Parts: sequence; C-alpha cells; structure tokens
Amino acid sequence: MKKARRALLGRSMNPVRIACINYAEKTIDDRMMSKLTAALQKCYDKHFLPVWGYPVDLYVARKPKATDWQLVYFDDASHKNMLGRHELTHRRQPISKIFVKALGDEPVSVAASHELFEMVLDPMANLWADKNRNTQYAYEVCDAVEEDCFVVSGFPMSNFVYPSWFEPFKHPRGTKFDHKGTLKEPFSMTEGGYVIKKVNGRKVIRAFGSPAKRRRFAKEDRRGHRSEFRDPQGVHHPRRRKSRRQG
Repeated sequence: MKKARRALLGRSMNPVRIACINYAEKTIDDRMMSKLTAALQKCYDKHFLPVWGYPVDLYVARKPKATDWQLVYFDDASHKNMLGRHELTHRRQPISKIFVKALGDEPVSVAASHELFEMVLDPMANLWADKNRNTQYAYEVCDAVEEDCFVVSGFPMSNFVYPSWFEPFKHPRGTKFDHKGTLKEPFSMTEGGYVIKKVNGRKVIRAFGSPAKRRRFAKEDRRGHRSEFRDPQGVHHPRRRKSRRQG
C-alpha cells in the first residue's frame, strides 16, 4: 500500500528538505533568519500542505546536503554568490532565489513564501495548464494573487491559488479558487496579480490584473527570477546557462 501511495504522489512520502541560505546578511541577521524560516514552515504546514500536499522540511544552513533543495536570499542579482546559479544547483537540485534589495516595500516573507510555494509545485518552472486548445497558463500558484497576503506568526505571507484555479470547467457554488477566497473562477486574477500564458503553443505573454500592476511590474528587476525561465525573451541573469529543452 505504501508503494502504491508513493507512486500516486510521484514523490517520496518523506518531506523534501529545503536549505534556507542567507547571503543578504546586511538586511537579514541570524535571528531574523531563524524566525522567518520557522514562520515559513508553520505557514506551509498549516495552510499550504493541506491543500497541495508535498511535505517539506525547512532549515537554515550554509552548506546544504547534496540532495537538498535550496531557498536562497541574495542582496541582488549581482551578488558574487549569484554567479553560475540557475534553476538547478550544480548538483541538479531545484533552487529558488529572493533578491532582497529588489523587493522595495514588499516584505521579504511575502517574497519568500511566494517562491517557496511555487518551487514546490513546479520545481523546473516548466509546467503548463490547458485553459483551451489554444491557451495554456503557467503553473504558478502565487502570481495571480501575488499582492494579497495573510499573516502567520507576525509575518505576512503570500496568498496562493487552489487546484480548482487550474480546472477549466464549471465548479459548484462555494468553490474556493485561492486561499483568501477572493477569486471567483479559474484563471482569473486580482488587480494586483498577473499571469503568464502560452498562446498557440509558441508565444509567451503576460497579462495583468490592472494597468497599475503592469506599470509596477515594468519597474521590477526580473534578473534571475524563476518566472523568466519560461520566456525566451525574458531578462535572464547574464551568467545563467540556458537549459536544454527535452522533447
């Protein structure tokens, strides 16, 4: 029975260990890093895990184990430890990055929870959900509601969508499409959200919840951000190796 359950989940029933590494020491001290990591774990276990599954074990580290995933905090995309990093570590494990200086007024916990949630469900940033035969939506669970948040242990955390958000059919009355219950239908977004779409199997475009969101997005430094990996014209880090497509 245990083997069958593991086959259905597609992963081990044991938690995925994720090393939280701090290269932004001027902004995040050791005490804050410890409190933030604990809050992220509590948020994940209480709010995200019951909806999406996939248990994780977050821990603060300098040298993660070879088999561990990574959630890494940088000052910005020009940080010396940023060189050579891409969507996988050199040991071929998933990695997500938070660039603290680029956040502006956004709390680091919102960005960290956003990256954590999305890395767990789509580690390689290469999954798409069909809305119809011509349009696919990126399997990103926070982008559509990314400016909404809720509080855990004093830290604001990113809202996220539910599996129903990716299901292009009519749902029963009362169905939730995001954790805060703001959205009313699949593939919708808040005024502060955006989505990445692929049209006719080729063209990748972004759609925004409002003109104001589009303007804010245009001012962001997107270098090294995982969502850029989906877009051939995206602003990738200059030292990032382009991944080879498997077909």
